[in-house]
Amino acid sequence: MTQLETAMAILMKTFDTYAGAEGNKDSLSKVEVKTMLEKELPGLLKAAKNPGEVDKLMKGLDFNGDSEVDFTEFVVMVAALTCACHNRGPKK
Repeated sequence: MTQLETAMAILMKTFDTYAGAEGNKDSLSKVEVKTMLEKELPGLLKAAKNPGEVDKLMKGLDFNGDSEVDFTEFVVMVAALTCACHNRGPKK
């Protein structure tokens, strides 16, 4: 597989690893998002000064308002974080 195909496979596997721990295997609950962030992006949580950052992130990710993060919402989060880390956010 190419590097990009490998990255895509890792995204799918990571989502599937955490989704469904509390029931719905097609989405991440707030607890599952928090667990995933703690294990997969620990630096992000350490950098957050406000303990409510996970709640804020969750609200921003939950585009359809169902209080869960589906795979599309998850991919948007990863892409947004990648852009932020690569300093390629929207230009003002």
